[in-house]
Amino acid sequence: MSIVKRNNLFFPSLMNDFVTPDWFGGTDKWNTSLPAVNIKDNTENFELELAVPGMKKDDFTVEIDNDVLTISSEVKSENEENKENYTRREFSYTSFRRAFTLPETVDGGKIDAKYEDGVLRLTLPKRQEALPKPKRLIEIA
Repeated sequence: MSIVKRNNLFFPSLMNDFVTPDWFGGTDKWNTSLPAVNIKDNTENFELELAVPGMKKDDFTVEIDNDVLTISSEVKSENEENKENYTRREFSYTSFRRAFTLPETVDGGKIDAKYEDGVLRLTLPKRQEALPKPKRLIEIA
């Protein structure tokens, strides 16, 4: 005699098939997530790093409006595969939008951005008056 574990509930397994479909060899393309962001506070600037692999620099839009920095992307793609008797066509749509309120210490006119090795890096220089002042020796009279 062997012990066999059976799921006697038909409905939950049926629901799992509908909720997480893998029909026709497709993958879960509905996974929506925001890219991870690192924010560094250096003495002269802030640095933002967004992990967004597999994209091109033209896929991004970086805007500043009323001291709000908005980074967004929208990528649409279509793959078509023709073999013998059938056609397979898949659409893909990926987008995200991140917004950051800039502190008053940031000089919005000098923000720089570059995309390299799957990481979008933004440099947000601090205003001159926000930079730390060097030590000063005060003479005693």
